[in-house]
Amino acid sequence: GAFGLMLLFLAVGAAGALAGGLRTRAVEAPRVPVLEGPRWVEGWVVDVDGPGAGGPRLLIAPTWIEGVGGEPPAMVRVGVSPERLYGPGSPVRLRALLNRPPPPAAPGTYDFARDAFFRRIGGVGFALVEPASAELAPPARSVRLAMAVNTVRWSLARRILDRMGPETGGVAVAMVTGHEAWIAPEDLQAMRDSGLAHVLSISGLHMAIVGGFVFFAVRLGAAAWPWLALRVSTKKLAAIAGLIAVGAYLGLSGAPAPAVRAAVTASVAFVAILCDRRAISLRALAVAALIVLTLHPEAVLQPGFQMSFAATAALVALAEALERPVREINTPWPIAAVQRSLAWIGLTLLISFVAGMATAPFAIQHFNRVANYGLLANLVTAPLTSFALMPALALGAAAEPGGLSGPMLAVAGWAVSGLQAVAHWTAGLPQATWVVPSAPPVALAVSFLALLWTCLWRGALRWLGLPLACAVLWWPRPEPPAVWVAAEGANAAVTVGGEARLLVGDARLFAAELWSRRPGLTLTPGTAACGRKACRTGKGTTPVVGLWRWRTAPKPAEAEALCRGVDVLVWRALSPPPEVCRGGLVLTRQTLTQRGSVELRRTADGWSATWAQDVRGRRPWTQL
Repeated sequence: GAFGLMLLFLAVGAAGALAGGLRTRAVEAPRVPVLEGPRWVEGWVVDVDGPGAGGPRLLIAPTWIEGVGGEPPAMVRVGVSPERLYGPGSPVRLRALLNRPPPPAAPGTYDFARDAFFRRIGGVGFALVEPASAELAPPARSVRLAMAVNTVRWSLARRILDRMGPETGGVAVAMVTGHEAWIAPEDLQAMRDSGLAHVLSISGLHMAIVGGFVFFAVRLGAAAWPWLALRVSTKKLAAIAGLIAVGAYLGLSGAPAPAVRAAVTASVAFVAILCDRRAISLRALAVAALIVLTLHPEAVLQPGFQMSFAATAALVALAEALERPVREINTPWPIAAVQRSLAWIGLTLLISFVAGMATAPFAIQHFNRVANYGLLANLVTAPLTSFALMPALALGAAAEPGGLSGPMLAVAGWAVSGLQAVAHWTAGLPQATWVVPSAPPVALAVSFLALLWTCLWRGALRWLGLPLACAVLWWPRPEPPAVWVAAEGANAAVTVGGEARLLVGDARLFAAELWSRRPGLTLTPGTAACGRKACRTGKGTTPVVGLWRWRTAPKPAEAEALCRGVDVLVWRALSPPPEVCRGGLVLTRQTLTQRGSVELRRTADGWSATWAQDVRGRRPWTQL
């Protein structure tokens, strides 16, 4: 009854809290202390991570960090020059600026430190000199195992890149091994603007194509062998082969979070076949989600988890709702070919539309970006990806150790060229992307529950959830903040109309872009008078914001020029501001370091501040 249902909900909630606590304790690792200046770092290269704004980044298991006593962090991520890129398994020594993983760019935005915590990354930075080889003691067994797997991935990636060339090889390598270091920035931006960026991330699409391709190929081959077909279940044999293919692909991809989620979902489907259950059902999807959240409870806060399971749930509900068409007997083959082609095109269009609509609320809320031609781009590239690109890459990767991958990788290269052409064409169309401001968090919760209602309910009442599923679109947005200040006071911006006018043009740009997209503002350099020591908003810009950039206090004349008539002063000097600078709101370096970035809004009583650290709460990864 109702009491039993209530107890079930309480038990599930308690189990979730327990899983979260156990997972947090399992991944907890030391972090680098607050360091001043560059430090020498020695350690083993575990993997090559996705590129940042400055180029590729190495994941290093450090054995020694200059000036850091006790146990070093389990992992640090260091940006390096692409000219001398060490692969996994290399012992290196480099001089780098290291800091703790950064806090959110603005209150409520993506928390990089949380992601780093669960990846056991205790420090991030960039190298000041090219890495050099070092003589180190053997690493721990877990590090050796990770390096061994990643060495195989890296070797395969380099061989694919050498065979295909940098223009198409970078995309192919990203789809096979997960390494995105060789994708040209303009190609990556075109994929994002066209709605095809999901093709680059190893996720449900890739696992479904690889697992499905192996499943149908093995089942067809077994059915063509009468002796085997009469003695074993070809469907179950193919399911076992599919499980093996999914596991191999997961290891080859480096097991990033999206690939793990996709592999679990695909494995549940194949296990359902082995147990004589329906492979594609909402129950199977629920089991997959339960397994993922038991292993990685933090995934529930990740956009990738939310979007992948929302899309899968919508597609499964669509599959259950659609009726299988009745095939006519003795239809002439030209007419049957046309009918099946039209049916396939219509089904592909419907699948792309449903998946896009299911993920749209999460894409808007988290990324503030809508690819207006994403449906068109995905419709055009779906057959290319499903029937040419992914099968060719799978066969090419399998044949590469024997040196027989040439023909398959040639086909994959043509398919990648077609994919890039479609991406650049759709990204170049007028109004290819829209920037949509984020709604309050409650709107995403309403959209999610309404989407669940639409997928789970049977009958006409399910459509009552559609208006609420679009809550992220029509929910009223709050007024944009008047002022944004980055963590530690490194930069600031003022909202003027629909623009976010930046004070400093070359500091914390990535954080400024993340923040400006959230309220739907266009980031511009502004008209600030900015020098080496001080910045101040230009004439006619209100509120007036001043920023003292140096650690040493200004001279009296400099303080007078900066602080005269300012409404908000960002003070990065170590000493307190002089009396002339205390007329408005003063944000000191110490406060901005302890409480993170801040958004300011004018009220009748003065200023209302929303601090990033207050929104984050007290967590193991929130200590600045």
